[in-house]
Amino acid sequence: MIAIKSDEPITPEEYLKRERHSPIKHEYLDGEVYAMAGTSKDHNIISGNLYIFLRNALKNSPCRTYFADLKVRINEGNRFFYPDLVVNCDPTDQQNVLYVDTPTVIIEVLSESTESFDRGKKFQCYRTIPSLQDYILVSSQEYVVEIFHRIEGDRWMLETYQGLSEIAKIASLDLNLPLSEIYATLDLTPVENPASLEEEKKPGF
Repeated sequence: MIAIKSDEPITPEEYLKRERHSPIKHEYLDGEVYAMAGTSKDHNIISGNLYIFLRNALKNSPCRTYFADLKVRINEGNRFFYPDLVVNCDPTDQQNVLYVDTPTVIIEVLSESTESFDRGKKFQCYRTIPSLQDYILVSSQEYVVEIFHRIEGDRWMLETYQGLSEIAKIASLDLNLPLSEIYATLDLTPVENPASLEEEKKPGF
């Protein structure tokens, strides 16, 4: 969702001050501020479905699910990102209303404009958070969910789930997440190109 970079570096304190009154959201990376682009309808529906599922599934636990507008602070404030969803299970980190420091799970819903950043630099930054156990990428183009789970030795294991019949496993929350819940009300089936179908009907030589 990174779109427009600031001209001059600013401090983390100045970023937080400006962000309180900004009509649009910005992410902060080592002194640079980046405006965030809007999301598609499918992206919005997927994020909403995930929030409802996680909120209900975790309502009797110490974990809290936050949707879209809460920042994650990284590297003592040198970086701030807005994940699509974040689950925080640390009761001592639920007092600040602007950001969390110790997320357990971070979820990003992928789009064509953000996918490379979410997979690359953003994940590189997220991996430095000691509390983070699962980083989840959810496609908005097809029925695919990828879960990167932290394992012994500070390594990350990838599990990929594809198709509406699949059930993704979020190990850190001890939750099974059906893809049918994530993509409820959406039809991401590719539409055949009529011209291509006509070509297929033509006799060969």
